[in-house]
Amino acid sequence: MLATSLARRTFGVTARYASTWSAVPAGPPDPILGVTEAYKADKDPRKINLGVGAYRDEHGKPYVLPSVKEAEARLSALKPDKEYLPITGLAEFTQNAALLAYGADSEPLKQGSISVTQSISGTGALRIGGAFLARHYPNSKIIYLPVPSWGNHTPIFRDSGLEVRGYRYFDKKTVGLDFEGLKADLLAAPEQSIVLLHACAHNPTGVDPTQEQWAQISDIVKERKLFPFFDMAYQGFASGSTSHDAFAVRHFVSEGHHIALAQSFAKNMGLYGERVGAFSLTTTDPDEKARVNSQLKIVIRPTYSNPPLHGARIANKILGDKALYTQWESEVKGMADRIISMREKLYSALTHDLKTPGEWGHIKSQIGMFSFTGLTPPQTKALAEKAHVYMTADGRISMAGLNGGNIEYFAESVDAAVKGKL
Repeated sequence: MLATSLARRTFGVTARYASTWSAVPAGPPDPILGVTEAYKADKDPRKINLGVGAYRDEHGKPYVLPSVKEAEARLSALKPDKEYLPITGLAEFTQNAALLAYGADSEPLKQGSISVTQSISGTGALRIGGAFLARHYPNSKIIYLPVPSWGNHTPIFRDSGLEVRGYRYFDKKTVGLDFEGLKADLLAAPEQSIVLLHACAHNPTGVDPTQEQWAQISDIVKERKLFPFFDMAYQGFASGSTSHDAFAVRHFVSEGHHIALAQSFAKNMGLYGERVGAFSLTTTDPDEKARVNSQLKIVIRPTYSNPPLHGARIANKILGDKALYTQWESEVKGMADRIISMREKLYSALTHDLKTPGEWGHIKSQIGMFSFTGLTPPQTKALAEKAHVYMTADGRISMAGLNGGNIEYFAESVDAAVKGKL
């Protein structure tokens, strides 16, 4: 009797606790992580993963930059402590990050009126910025994102309390920039709205405005009194030049815009897992900067208290040492050049060697890690199932996943998919 009663009570407790989360729905799988999981499960030796947004070397392996190894060795020799950083992070790093982004000739930098905080990579910078704008930007709670944009942009800003809308960006017919649509949508946006701009190497399309087009976008943003929020996750990694890739940011600032900027050092330093980034705002004067700083601390403190230390020290050692900085710039250019060479080889293989139907010039004109190939969902599905080539369903590939050992097979597989032979 006692055993029966105890069993009933135990069952009741178990049932009660089991039902606590019964109403929680299953969330949709992450489209990029799903690609990686399918790739890992595939046993075919020819398999290629073009979904991952991380650099791979010529042998398809993760790459640790020699400058990063050297910086880490120097830091280790100093036997540094593991104390907490301040809320806004390593001050020397944030100063050097701002210098890298804005340039030595930046007036706000010279005047000491850039508010900058270390962040948990680019994602953390965007979230800090979204939360700050939702609380303190006085004119609008609407942010416009390019269509398409990085998949995480929408949830970051939506969860920050902003209303997310879109402006035209990618033209599927030309596999290029829909500049007329972009201009029309920004001109139609309510005044004082926030507009998210990819500073370089647009993710996921690889399509960037020209410098002349950036100048026109700046004029429209000024005319409509929009607030520009730049996401710069690939400075140096896009063209091989940190100055060239920062053109849009520096032009807008030189034209008198107040901007927000999210920086990441994941791609250009290969510090993916170290989560090194920075968020900054240009302000009017040092007094305004101090007030903005105080509010950024209020956003950060209950979120993660203070940022990681080790990666910031590595990045700062590189940015602050002339010889290491020169070495790093050379290595970044090397990574960018390898990706550019893969674009050239893929274009040549599809256009000249295989004579694949369609126009493939966009493979060369796009820039950065990603490329929108123009492949359709049925074609990408066939590539995964029949050729063991994995990419997102919209045809976006990471060019860093291609190398001398697999590019010929990839081109042949794409050719077969386009010709309906898979």
